Amino acid sequence: MEKKQKKFLTVAPFECAWHDNLRFKEAGRGCVAFDAFAHNDVTVVFREKTGSQHYHYKRDNSPHYTVIIGSHRNKRLNIEVDGKTVVDVAGVDLYCSSAFQSYWISIYDGLISIGKGRYPFQNLVFQWLDSNPNCSVQYVGLSSWDRHVGYRNINVMPLKQNHISLWKHVDFREYDGTEDADEELEEDIGDYENWGLENFLESWELSDVFFIVGQEERAVPAHKVILAASGSFSLSTREEDIIHLQDVCYATLHALLEYIYTGNTKVPESCLSSLRALSLRFEVSALAKQCDELTERFKLNKKLFDSGKSVEISYPPISRLNCPAVFLNKIPVDIKRLNSFLLTSEYSDVDIYVEGHGLVAQSHRIILGLWSAPFTKMFTNGMNESVSSKICLKDICFDAFMIMLQFMYSGEINGYDTMHTDTDMLLLQLLLLADQFGVLLLHQECCKRLLEHLSEDSVCHVLLVISSVPSCKVIEETCERTFSLHFDYCTTASIDFVMLDEATFGNILQHPDLTVTSEERVLNAILLWCCEADELFGWESVDEMLLNLTPELIFGERLNFLEVFLDFVRFPLLPYSLLQKLVRSNLSMRIPRFGELVKEAVTFLEFGSSGHDKDLIKFQHRRSSFKELQYICNGDSNGVLYFAGTSYGEHRWMNPVLSKRVTITASSPLSRFTDPKVLVSRSYQGTSFAGPRMEDGRNTAWWMVDLGHSHQLMCNHYTLRQDGSRAFIRNWSFQGSMDGSSWTNLRVHENDETMCKPGQFASWPVFGPNALLPFRFFRVVLTAPTTDAGNPWILCICFLEFYGYFR
Repeated sequence: MEKKQKKFLTVAPFECAWHDNLRFKEAGRGCVAFDAFAHNDVTVVFREKTGSQHYHYKRDNSPHYTVIIGSHRNKRLNIEVDGKTVVDVAGVDLYCSSAFQSYWISIYDGLISIGKGRYPFQNLVFQWLDSNPNCSVQYVGLSSWDRHVGYRNINVMPLKQNHISLWKHVDFREYDGTEDADEELEEDIGDYENWGLENFLESWELSDVFFIVGQEERAVPAHKVILAASGSFSLSTREEDIIHLQDVCYATLHALLEYIYTGNTKVPESCLSSLRALSLRFEVSALAKQCDELTERFKLNKKLFDSGKSVEISYPPISRLNCPAVFLNKIPVDIKRLNSFLLTSEYSDVDIYVEGHGLVAQSHRIILGLWSAPFTKMFTNGMNESVSSKICLKDICFDAFMIMLQFMYSGEINGYDTMHTDTDMLLLQLLLLADQFGVLLLHQECCKRLLEHLSEDSVCHVLLVISSVPSCKVIEETCERTFSLHFDYCTTASIDFVMLDEATFGNILQHPDLTVTSEERVLNAILLWCCEADELFGWESVDEMLLNLTPELIFGERLNFLEVFLDFVRFPLLPYSLLQKLVRSNLSMRIPRFGELVKEAVTFLEFGSSGHDKDLIKFQHRRSSFKELQYICNGDSNGVLYFAGTSYGEHRWMNPVLSKRVTITASSPLSRFTDPKVLVSRSYQGTSFAGPRMEDGRNTAWWMVDLGHSHQLMCNHYTLRQDGSRAFIRNWSFQGSMDGSSWTNLRVHENDETMCKPGQFASWPVFGPNALLPFRFFRVVLTAPTTDAGNPWILCICFLEFYGYFR
């Protein structure tokens, strides 16, 4: 019953749910992740002690934090401190829904972070820092306002400053889709808080030096490179060393080694002096200093130490924010000295060869084995690598391996930004290598960096690499969502998506966040994927191919997937005129399932729903991140430049060049007749032109429009207006660009005689795959002289407008 209550609970209006399990392990520091559905006001309370079921935060006088998602009729985010509102913001990407949404909220010494999604510190939406932090809050209460709120999948997790403890909740197993997977996750993943050298303390595995200690001459194994990085033990670089310590008892040596290997040890107060002497002898300065401090404290106040009890000594951890390797911060190992041993090969006991590169490093078995279980097994399984001083690695990326090797000695990822031109691909190679050798902390850091830099341009390449790797489930899910949110771009900017496997592509097609400008884009993407196209085209091209080829020849082994994926197209949302074309198409005649779905959609549009439709989702419109700006007529007010003049629908129209919503430049310097604001004004000007200039050794003239840093347009129509002159254009190109320097032709005009009157409007549609691509910059550029013999390279237009899908 407790499990069920944790997995799902409903909170009535003005009540709050408390549970002993909903508690931070450390006061003032923790993270809660959960799913919730509500029409408004998902409310989470953080308190030092629990309240009752009928507790309500509005009547609470004790110290607490309150986070309210979807307040003020689901429009705002509120944070309250002790009942007083300190944050009240609108427009952040946090809202309530009648379907379950995933959220996470973390608190770290007054820093409150709020985000969306199942995994903490992904999709961070809002942060606020309390200048007078409440560091005693510990219990988490799930509350409501005036309507019921449903919660499920509630998990409270520990939180550290570098967030590494959160990353141990990343699913390194293949997700099986069950609700219990989240609950079992914490138990299955390794305990990174205790990750370190302790498993090799006084272990004969991989050891290359040992001590003969005490009168009983007890042998105690150790590892040269660890000792040398912690102090000065006068070790030889090649031969096996034996260090004789007849005047030292085993307990003292054990305390020294335990301090070096774990950062912690316990000794009786009577042994402090001998431990200090041994620390000074081997120059373990941190331990010697702490022994001195403890001795002084004992002299000042003998009550500090209870008779007969041991004194605990802990190495003060070093704060290294970029270092995910927690154990390196907790032991007295000099990281710089450890790195120098890799560079100089001092104390090395294994030579590493990489196929095609020869000898790449002389390393240390203990360091490799410390990070990687596969390396440990390689060195201890009795095979060739156990007795040989060299290992040979095949089928690995050399650059990625060298970065992994350096990570093992420093705990930091260095070099991938500068060593390789394709940094995303190198990071992927590094992640796969970390997965192959089980370097989990490196795997986590690679996951974190990939997610931080994930974009619509890189998402397809990342998916192609990691979709078959079970340990990358978090990245795969995030990539599928990112791909879905930018479906138009990801399926038109590149054809690489056809290489995705059927499971990944199917997940994207069914993703609840799939965002498209038209259902035709979904149909085209499915056809492209199923025929494994090597160039972009639409359904018309496939229809034409079916005149001479069978579906089996066109789609091959993917024909069966076509039957499945067609069910994900919402045909009733297609325009009626397009459906009529599809009814008569070869696709309908040659592919039975296609014909059935099209006829079903036509019937729906002609006669409406029968009321017995089982799959109502087919009739629901998808989300769209683009606003449709449709061409109606010449000079209308529906284009993107007019829309920018209204501050994107917020105010009355003002010339967008004057309001700096858009920037327009010409091929010639500004003048009374070369005035950018004229081209987006609502009044006619008789003389307006861009003068000629030389580019790449040729004459040209152009007008260029920049929609702004955060705006893009998929253009499907554009309009020009001739000024009062008779310099009519005949040969020109309409182009788009993302950076203002590399241009894509959207429409090329050759001997176009449309323009034939002064002051004339003219408009042209943009066809083909390029009409599906978003651009920030657009320009009209002359490619040949106008009809004016006197000034043939003057581009005379006094109005511009673009249409399509705007973001």
